[in-house]
Amino acid sequence: MATMSVCRIMLPLPAAAESDRTTDGPDAPLVRWLGRVDYEPTWRAMQRFTDERGPDTPDEIWLLEHPPVFTLGMNADRAHLLAPGDIPVVQIDRGGQVTYHGPGQLVVYPLIDLRRAGLGIRDLVTALEKSVIAYAATLGIHAETKPRAPGVYVHGAKLASIGIRVRRGASYHGLALNVSLDLAPFRRINPCGYQGLEMTRLLDFGASGSVRDVAQAYEPWLIECLRAACRGLREMGGGQEAR
Repeated sequence: MATMSVCRIMLPLPAAAESDRTTDGPDAPLVRWLGRVDYEPTWRAMQRFTDERGPDTPDEIWLLEHPPVFTLGMNADRAHLLAPGDIPVVQIDRGGQVTYHGPGQLVVYPLIDLRRAGLGIRDLVTALEKSVIAYAATLGIHAETKPRAPGVYVHGAKLASIGIRVRRGASYHGLALNVSLDLAPFRRINPCGYQGLEMTRLLDFGASGSVRDVAQAYEPWLIECLRAACRGLREMGGGQEAR
């Protein structure tokens, strides 16, 4: 497996570097490791990438972590924001309620032309969930999903959160996998709108390594689950339309 690319140029849109790479295959996405980057400029860059991409623009996957920030979905109830204190709050354009991002959390932004790939929103969410479950299994962690509650859970505690936006048939926002971050800020909110929802992280199950180490180990599972979703839909004759 080739090593992950490194790209720290965030605004304007991350410029391709010699160290950036695509995974195998003609339609494989360009995978970028962005390091620790501020939330709002990254969100705006995702929007711009989505608005400016054309029918032949290669898909990209951005892997990164953010400084501490609470994010609220488009129609989020601010009552779930209990005591943000000195942590910034950003209202954004994904669905869902409130969540927390911070150092020690792997954030995955799949910038995918869903219409071209033949994927629907549910197909993408399922692929993201399956990728985390598969990666967690390599660490001896039994993770699972919950009906009507997107994300990945271990013994009822949330390990990974998912929030997607689709515009012009393409996705942005994505997945947040708790690696080693301080979970205390989650007590300042009702995570994902659920009062008392317990959060967990890989560290709680003995997993070690930096966020970048986890990103590098997790990436092949993400790519494989996305490819499997596309293969499965081709075999069934297509998927849900992405709008």
